[in-house]
Amino acid sequence: MAQVELQGVNKAFGKTEVIRNVGLEIEKGEFVVFVGPSGCGKSTLLRLIAGLETLTSGDICIADKTVTDLPPSKRGIAMVFQSYALYPHMTVYNNMAFSLDLQGVPKKEIRERVEAAAKILQMETLLDRRPAALSGGQRQRVAIGRAIVRNPDVFLFDEPLSNLDAALRHDTRVEIARLHAQLGATTIYVTHDQVEAMTLADKIVVLKAGEVMQVGAPMELFNKPANEFVAGFLGSPTMNFFHGTLTGKSETPEQGRFSGGGIETGDVRLVSTEKSIGDSVKLGIRPQHLIMDDKGPLEGAVSLVERLGTDTIIELMAADNTLFRFATAEAINVTAGDVVRFGFDPEKVHIF
Repeated sequence: MAQVELQGVNKAFGKTEVIRNVGLEIEKGEFVVFVGPSGCGKSTLLRLIAGLETLTSGDICIADKTVTDLPPSKRGIAMVFQSYALYPHMTVYNNMAFSLDLQGVPKKEIRERVEAAAKILQMETLLDRRPAALSGGQRQRVAIGRAIVRNPDVFLFDEPLSNLDAALRHDTRVEIARLHAQLGATTIYVTHDQVEAMTLADKIVVLKAGEVMQVGAPMELFNKPANEFVAGFLGSPTMNFFHGTLTGKSETPEQGRFSGGGIETGDVRLVSTEKSIGDSVKLGIRPQHLIMDDKGPLEGAVSLVERLGTDTIIELMAADNTLFRFATAEAINVTAGDVVRFGFDPEKVHIF
């Protein structure tokens, strides 16, 4: 049985459904990321697992035990909040020890657990400080340490990096990845940042309007998105979409041909297999998968060039006024107004 299992989980606030029939299995030791735009229900789903919200219907199992009706303290979970939620009048040591003290854990064991967690997080010198004397990154590490000392079955992280600046966010993300590798604990992590999702996750769950759009490994979702939403949400810059018509379908139902905007394809990946020949469809090509080619089928006029050091991103306008982007690690000598042509690898495009 999975470490965490959601069975037909639904949640409504009044008549508003925010989670719709979610079924999910999370294996022991997996790092699973819930990702999606604001309001998609990812934090609500995490709070349902934690027991901070009550289910409208469905069941939740943790470590082979149904916990649907159990309070948070009995679920074997530890949660790290976006706001840190530290007690300002307590030292770092007391913040980390507080939940153990409430459980009646012997003081010697509490000290051993707190000192072990502090060592893992490299916070041994901070145990006597209060939260006001800590940086944002240090406060977040205290919040993580408070979760570690409980030895939970499952760690829950609710957008833990959103209050940090960009450089600190990167450093803390690396720390969380290293911590997971060291502890091997089952972890569920919520974020709206697809970079965090791609770099941290063993498995990503993409949510939209309370429904699961796709579940899979990061590169599986990147290379073979299940629908246009997943394709457009994951990846930076976002995937390019070109309007056209489905001109043919192969004997394999997952293959079709596209025509539109000057682009004609042979058999390429057909995601929307229910489409019929003659239907309006979109061709999706990632900016990184375009190839500069003087004889390529796609032509665009350069409107903006962004040189980011390691990468260059070029924004272009196609003849039918479709905006698209090209991303490359090479130094490209183009300026606004230049006309550039592109080709692409048919193995890396999708029809939606």
